[in-house]
Amino acid sequence: MKKKVIGVLALQGDFEAHQGMLDRISAPNIQVRLAEELEIISGLIIPGGESTTLIRLMHAFNLTDPIRRFVARGGAVYGTCAGAILIAAEVVNSRQFSFGFIDIGVSRNSYGRQVDSFEKLIDVPAISPKPFHAVFIRAPKIVRTCPKVEVLASLDDAVIAARQDNILVTTFHPELTDNPAVHEYFVSQCVNDLSGHQP
Repeated sequence: MKKKVIGVLALQGDFEAHQGMLDRISAPNIQVRLAEELEIISGLIIPGGESTTLIRLMHAFNLTDPIRRFVARGGAVYGTCAGAILIAAEVVNSRQFSFGFIDIGVSRNSYGRQVDSFEKLIDVPAISPKPFHAVFIRAPKIVRTCPKVEVLASLDDAVIAARQDNILVTTFHPELTDNPAVHEYFVSQCVNDLSGHQP
């Protein structure tokens, strides 16, 4: 079976680190900057970065409607940190744009400023049998989920990883670790389980 191609939105943020993780698990991948590149992928990673900058660049590159169409035809999406904010249904402390691909509410910069970033071992049994080393950088918190959202991991009072159908979010940065488990999960469970999107 031909492996499906994963796209990484390459407008701003740590997209190259995501590509490095995909390379480690031998997942074919491309950088996505143009609408036509969405036609040849089955999964899209929206990386961390600065969410308002990502929004501005997506509008400038005319990518918002093509990304909506990509999801409507069954494409899988993984949003990490700022990417999670962009695909949430609700940004509770901001009126900024979001796609609404997963029925969660997120709160921006909930752990504080850049200097308040931290690392922690977390349990994500659906993704990794061993504790996962998670990196939080100006991370949001998932403060609301609906019943159809599967909570994959929590930290204190906040959800930090969740899935709804073929949409995955984490508020931490797995691409900045040595553990490819989250990317393996996205490719195997969110992308390769799909039958509707076969570019």
